[in-house]
This record gives sequence, structure tokens and C-alpha cells, in this order.
Amino acid sequence: MKTRYLATAIALACAANIAVADTTAADQAKADDIERIVVVSSRVATPLRELATSVTVVTAQDIETRGYATLAEVLRVQPAISVTNSGGVGSITSLRVRGEEGYRTLVRIDGVDISDPTGTQVQPQLAHVLSDNISRVEILRGTQGLMYGADAGGVINIQSGNYKKDLFGSVHAEAGRYDTTNLSAEMGGGQAQYDYYISAADYSTDGFNAQVNDSSADADGYDNTTLHARFGYQANDNLRFQFVARNNDGEGEFDSCGFGDSFSNNCTSSFEQLNLRASVNYQTESSQHELAIANTDIQRENFNQGNSSFLTEGELKRVEYIGRTDIDAQSQIIYGLDWEEESITTADQDRTQTGYYVEYQSEWLDNLFLTAGLRYDDNEDFGEHTSYRVSGAYLWSVANGELKLRSAYGTGFRAPSLFEIEYNRGPFAFAPAADTTLTEETTKGYEIALEYSENSGTRYEIVYFDQKIEDSIYFDLATFSGYLQDIGKATSNGVELIADIVVNDNLIFNANYTYNETEDTAGEQRIRRPKHLANIGFTYQMTQWQIAANMRFVADTIDAGVEMDDYQVLDISARYNINEQLTVSARLENALDEDYQDIAAFNTSGSAGYVGMKYTF
Repeated sequence: MKTRYLATAIALACAANIAVADTTAADQAKADDIERIVVVSSRVATPLRELATSVTVVTAQDIETRGYATLAEVLRVQPAISVTNSGGVGSITSLRVRGEEGYRTLVRIDGVDISDPTGTQVQPQLAHVLSDNISRVEILRGTQGLMYGADAGGVINIQSGNYKKDLFGSVHAEAGRYDTTNLSAEMGGGQAQYDYYISAADYSTDGFNAQVNDSSADADGYDNTTLHARFGYQANDNLRFQFVARNNDGEGEFDSCGFGDSFSNNCTSSFEQLNLRASVNYQTESSQHELAIANTDIQRENFNQGNSSFLTEGELKRVEYIGRTDIDAQSQIIYGLDWEEESITTADQDRTQTGYYVEYQSEWLDNLFLTAGLRYDDNEDFGEHTSYRVSGAYLWSVANGELKLRSAYGTGFRAPSLFEIEYNRGPFAFAPAADTTLTEETTKGYEIALEYSENSGTRYEIVYFDQKIEDSIYFDLATFSGYLQDIGKATSNGVELIADIVVNDNLIFNANYTYNETEDTAGEQRIRRPKHLANIGFTYQMTQWQIAANMRFVADTIDAGVEMDDYQVLDISARYNINEQLTVSARLENALDEDYQDIAAFNTSGSAGYVGMKYTF
């Protein structure tokens, strides 16, 4: 088995992500081909070709090419991902991977878990994550997140700026419709044993009227400031220390808050999240060990006509250890533990959960890669649970490339969130929710896939997936009594088709299509889950010019008991390298000015143009 160290993976990933003016589209495709090193599947560096799970990699060049301002927009053009929000940038945003809820997807930035324990469910606040200064995104699709937690149905692993010893940096400015400005800067480098990376981003927009039934038609704006820092110290060839700090501050406007005489559309919200993580990594020729301590502080507050109407604060503490040991040249074992305490301090609620896991990985025969993993969790309120993951991949050489057949099966569980429990105990709940004792949800899913990769960088992938959620928890939208347990199984199954076609040194076509058949326990289609998702695009790159376009198709969606209109959205972007340091850019989102909705009660942006400039050194 080709073992890889985490530090090596980071270095290779960064090297592949450094875009220069004379890099061709084909060069980039080859740099990101089947031999790419990823860490998202098992939290240790592994060549992508050896994985049996479904992983998507988004590089820094991919992000710059499309030009989207937020991470949610970057992700929504990836396979099997749908995104909905209640208005424009900064509004409540939900990301669904293969049709499952956003709180079943874990998001980490430089190892920092950005989940919000004060939310309705514990999940990342994706509405506040900008795309500036992100150099790499790895997406684990499906219920295969064994190493991250039993409730990690999907994982998005994000890396900030490059790991380089030479001094580097950039300044970026963009402006466009709705009086939008997007400013960012980054700087990094190192000397001898030290390395560092710091970045700042500031996004501001007047927005548009978010709610369909808001007769005032007032614009709902949003402001975001994000600061991120990473510091590393390489004590010797084997020992490395790292510290990450991240502060995310967002303020937005929305409609419809308050009750009775206090009801108004003059509503604002504030969000602040501080993440800290310290880690130590020790590695030898045959093993690797990392111990990390992390802390998240969250504060969210809503205001009605300037007066506070809602305030919640919370904290997420986490201690984690992961180790890797080579058994022999063909096999290794991954093992670890994590302890987590989530709390809502304003409600005087807290809970701990401890997990232990182990996974065996082996190349049993030439080009046959197998894994078997087991996880044990002990939740303070909901007891002991065991989950597992098994996977296998077989590769064989064919003309001009390689063919891979792979499959994976995984299980998991999710305990009711602190908010769900507290709501049912509170004054706003009534029968039947007030009389309901919530229990944990359980999940299981499998996938079977066939991949073909050519030496040129062209690759094709077809995946069949099948996932089931048993006893899922939902809010009673019929009588608004509170949270209920949906006894039975909700399903999500379908097919993913993915193609990246290198036409020549300058032109690449990208396409993905997801058919997703979802059913709740009553056999009805689950809301806000399109049966058909597709993206078709291209990137054309010359020495100084780069042009890209993407057409997104969404069809057969149900929301609020009605069938939503199908729609197509075209985005176009262009970049021109004046020289090696200075680049100007332009993009047009929703170029055809499509009038569409993702959620029945909320508007989406019309055609919007943006121009920008970036200076790098």
C-alpha cells in the first residue's frame, strides 16, 4: 500500500494548487488526476486512486476560475450537492449531499470543526463562509464519515492558503450589483522551522428583497468579516506543532419577525464564531500521531426594530487523537479517539460524547484495496452505539488509462440536538411533541461505482448510492407542536454521472448529473430535494486569458406541498493575467436572468455582474 504522511499530502496539494499565468487547462487536469493525495476519507493521506469512497476535490484554481464569493456557491455546482437559502448571501443556508440534511454534513477548515451547537441541529453555518483565501476543498459524499463521528454523513474538508516557505501574498477587490463589495488579503511564508498564514476578508452587499410576500420590497443586506490565521513550528524532522485561529462575524437583514403588535420587517441578525485549535503531530517512517484540542464559541442574536428579540450562546469543546501505524508494506491501521462537549450556555444545557475508532487498510492483492473500520460512541444522554464502514476498490489497466470498480457501506447515528430536546420541554411545545421522548436517529448507506481515468486527465465516473435514515427527527409543520420522531425509514437513492473531459491543452469540459429518488416514511417525495441535478460547463485557458461557464439544471422539487418550477441558471466568468502578479476578472451570475425559486417563500438573485482585480506577490 502506498502510505502517505499528512505533511506530504499538504505539500503536494499546495504545489498542485499554485496557479501560474502559463498553466494550461490540460496541465491542471493532469496535476489533479487519479494520483491526487487526499485526506478527507480516513483523515490520513491517501492517493485518490486507492479510495473506495466517493470524493470530490476542488482546487484553488477551480475556485478562482468560477469566482463565486461564498463556499455554498462553490459547492452547489459539485456532484450530488444541492443548496437552498432563504434569500441572498448571508441568509439561512442548507446544503444537502445526496439528499440528506445539512446537519449530517461536517465541515472542517484547517482541521477546525465549524459546527454550531446552538442551532436547531448541530451543523455548520454555511451562510457565513466566504470562498476567499480557500486553497482546496475535499468532499466526502455519502454516509462514510467513520473517523469524524457517527453522525458525519458527509464531510467537507477545507484547507486555507498555501504552505510555502517563501514569502507570498495577495490582495483582491471586487464590486458588482446590489452595491456588493468583496475585499480580501492574505500573506504567508516562513523561515527555517516556522511557517505562517494569515488572511482577512470583508464582504458587503445591499442585497435584494428576500421574501416573496414582503409588500415593502425592501432590500435585505449582509456584511461579513472573516479573519483566519495558521502558525506552524517544525521542531525537528518528526515533530510539528500547529495553531489555528478563525473569527467569523456576520450581520444581516431579514423580514417577518415578532408577533402581533411587534411584528415587523425591520429585522436584523448578528452572528459571531471564534474557533481555536492547537495540535501536535509526530511522525516516523512507519507511523504518525496527532493530538489536537479545539474550542468553538458562538453567539447569535436577532433584533426587531433595534431591540433584541432572540439571543443564544454556545460552546463546542473537542479533544481528538488520531494515529496511523504500518503493519507491513501492504497494510496499515488507523485508530483514534475523540471527546466532545457541546453546550448552549444561555439555556444551561450541555452534553458530552466520547468516540473510539479503528480501521484496517490493506492492498491484499496487486491493485485490490480493502478497508474495514469500527467505531464505538458513548453519548451522555443516549448511551452506547457502534457503527462501522467497509470498502473495497479494484483497479486494472486498460488502453490509455485505468479502470476502477469500488464499493463502500457505512452506518451511523445522530442523537437529538440540545435545541430539539429543550424546545419540546419549553413553553412553546404542546401535544403531541411535548409528550414525545426523542431518541437517536440511525443511518446506513452503500454505494457502488465504476471509474475510468485516461492518462490525459480525462475521467468518467458512474455511482449508484442508497441511503436510509431510520426514526428521523422533524419539526411538526402541521400544528407547530414541536419536534416529532418520524417512525420508519426515509430513503435517498440514485445515480451520479460525472465527466471531466480534456479536449486539448486549452479546453476542458466538466459535467455532472445526479438522479435522486427520495421518500419519507409515508412514501412521499422529501421536500427541497430535486430529483434531477445537473451541471454542464467548460474552461478555456490560453497564456493570459481564461474563460469559464457553467449551466446548472434543477428539476422535480417539492416544497410547501407544491411542485416547484424547474430552472436553469447560467454563470459566466473571465480572467485576464496582465502579468504574473496582476489579474483582472469579470463574471456574470444568472446570465440569462432566470426567474426561479429554491424555496417557495423566498426570492433569488436576478442577473448580477461583478468585476475585480487581484495582485499577488
